[in-house]
Amino acid sequence: MAVTTSRSTSSLADVDGRQVRRPRLWRVVAGVEVLAAAGAVLMDLLIPSLVLVAMAVLSLAVRRTGAGSLGLRRVPPGPLALRMLGFALLWSLVQLGLTMPIANHVSGTHQDLSGFADVEGDLALLVVFVVLSWTLAAFVEELAFRGYLQTRMREVLGSGRLALAVVVLVSSLLFGLLHSEQGWIGVLVVSLDGIAFSVVRYRYRTLWASVLAHGFNNTIGFIAFYLVGPIYGLW
Repeated sequence: MAVTTSRSTSSLADVDGRQVRRPRLWRVVAGVEVLAAAGAVLMDLLIPSLVLVAMAVLSLAVRRTGAGSLGLRRVPPGPLALRMLGFALLWSLVQLGLTMPIANHVSGTHQDLSGFADVEGDLALLVVFVVLSWTLAAFVEELAFRGYLQTRMREVLGSGRLALAVVVLVSSLLFGLLHSEQGWIGVLVVSLDGIAFSVVRYRYRTLWASVLAHGFNNTIGFIAFYLVGPIYGLW
């Protein structure tokens, strides 16, 4: 009887050991994923956001978890869409009235938006950019940065407030660097966008919030470009 108890205790210890080692192993794996994702962005590998989404799909398959683990949780779409439209309108005013003008005047230059100049007066091109803004930009970029990258970074750093602040800042900076073709002011402005989208992602506990906020924000911008051309601030 005593021998049986000893074996049972030993067996339980082995199980506990495996349970301890398994989370530690996944934490290491998450760290490798974060480094690889950051490298893909910094090296501008192919289309980095698509590379990160491909990594996310592989990561979910290996872990045998669904997209909900990255924040894609179902919520009532109507109320959330209205709230995110309101947020996008407010954030657009903050961008035009505060962040962009201050960045422009302090640096003596402005965000390079010349790539969107042809949208002015071209309805067909406006439609193309709006479609791309909801697919490649809003959905893909949010899944890549606010979904996959932030989730894996939190696995590494933990769930505390300080860890979350670091996760948001680092991922938002990488998000800004993804748009380096807009110049360093563009990197700064887009990094601030990343912080704003992170706020709604965690405030509403779903990645769909940041997807909607991102999509509406871009759509508002492209409509403005269509009507008056690139805008660099209200003052």
